[in-house]
Amino acid sequence: EVQLVESGGGLVQPGGSLRLSCAASGFSISTEAMMWGRQAPGKGLAWVAIVDIIGQTSYTESVKGRFTISRDNAKNEIYLQMNSLKSEDTAIYYCVQGPRLAGAKRGQGTQVIVSL
Repeated sequence: EVQLVESGGGLVQPGGSLRLSCAASGFSISTEAMMWGRQAPGKGLAWVAIVDIIGQTSYTESVKGRFTISRDNAKNEIYLQMNSLKSEDTAIYYCVQGPRLAGAKRGQGTQVIVSL
């Protein structure tokens, strides 16, 4: 059974940093692209960052230069390092299996709140 378990969310002040982790089981992340998505209050799920099987990365425009996605195939985990956080980054962050959001397996999410 495929499982994705996110951790690392919390409350942080604007300008602060958080590192999210996603532990995958039931499949090997080395064989798939992996994605982080987020759902802000009152909005739909949107992609944030993706890493392909050879480690190439891509980011939505609003997080470029601030967020870094990475993978550790040996641990079967992916990460999202988030720096210079802004209030508009407040959302539930999801680890997503594969290169597309639609119909993809995702975890239960981890809440990130950026506020004074």
